[in-house]
Amino acid sequence: MDDLQRVDDWLAALLANLEPAARNRMMRQLAQELRRSQQQNIRLQRNPDGTTFEPRRVTARSKKGRIKRQMFAKLRTTKYLKTAATADSASVQFDGKVQRIARVHHYGLRDRVCRNGPKVRYAERRLLGVNNQIVNITKDILLLGLI
Repeated sequence: MDDLQRVDDWLAALLANLEPAARNRMMRQLAQELRRSQQQNIRLQRNPDGTTFEPRRVTARSKKGRIKRQMFAKLRTTKYLKTAATADSASVQFDGKVQRIARVHHYGLRDRVCRNGPKVRYAERRLLGVNNQIVNITKDILLLGLI
């Protein structure tokens, strides 16, 4: 524990010595890498912990054969998955009206299929999250930015 405290103090001192513009650049780079990682998880249809998304429900009205379009294909684009960075923080978040759609699927909530349609409980599909890969990316970018 004492070693961890020393490393934390060392990193805090190095970060304090960086100019705000350099910290801002580093955080922007970190946010972009985080977005890339989240986009890849969504493209591969897997939760941050590595498990696959629950597949779409098969209904009597649906066509036979495979579904040709992936889930959340548009949500993972940079138009909707935005990054924000300041000298002190970096974040990845959904933009605008798609936040509601992402929240419903992320937490497995109930929502209407269409404006006057029935309410349906959606399966929980974690769109954004932290895993070991993201922790390693964060460490690498912070350490490379400090050197």
